[in-house]
Amino acid sequence: MLRILLLTLLVGTSMAATAEDEFRLGRHYEKITPPVETSVADGKVEVVEMFWYGCPHCYEFEPTLEKWLEHKPDNIEFVRVPAVFAHNWEIHARAYYAAQQLGILDKTHRALFDALHKERRRLFDEDSLAAFYADFGVTEQQFRDAYESFDVDSKVRHAIALTRKYGISGVPSIIVNGTYRTGTQQAGDYDTVLKVAEFLAAKESNR
Repeated sequence: MLRILLLTLLVGTSMAATAEDEFRLGRHYEKITPPVETSVADGKVEVVEMFWYGCPHCYEFEPTLEKWLEHKPDNIEFVRVPAVFAHNWEIHARAYYAAQQLGILDKTHRALFDALHKERRRLFDEDSLAAFYADFGVTEQQFRDAYESFDVDSKVRHAIALTRKYGISGVPSIIVNGTYRTGTQQAGDYDTVLKVAEFLAAKESNR
């Protein structure tokens, strides 16, 4: 029995060491300095995806991300934040938060990606976006009211601030607990990005 227990401990230690060796600071992920405050509940670790609807890499990442979300660790609280580097990015950030406010985001998130990248539709202004969202159970005016609302404006300003504070240089980027950032530039492929995110979430949970 003692031998079995010792072997179990050795295997566990070996697996932890392997994870430490596999993902390294400066190679697979970077530290955010200073760290950005989060507002998740005790025992939870925030994992943020910074994205842009116009980004082809974000579109490619989406199926892998959606599959991961179905079985992500229970301690991870996942949040999407639209990155804002330029005016056309802000337009899509407003659309994201307007859809969220209207309660149609679950129906429109992937649909807008498809419309832009698969159907090649030019959805880069309020008018074209209002017409697009009108196909999802709201009127164009309801979309415009949400798009131009104070609440959406506040969330977009916050997204702009987070884009700067996280120190990202591109999307998609993954932020773990406001402390670490990773992406394909660091981790390589999309699956590895999410493995690094899980590794960092576990690291934060044990802190």
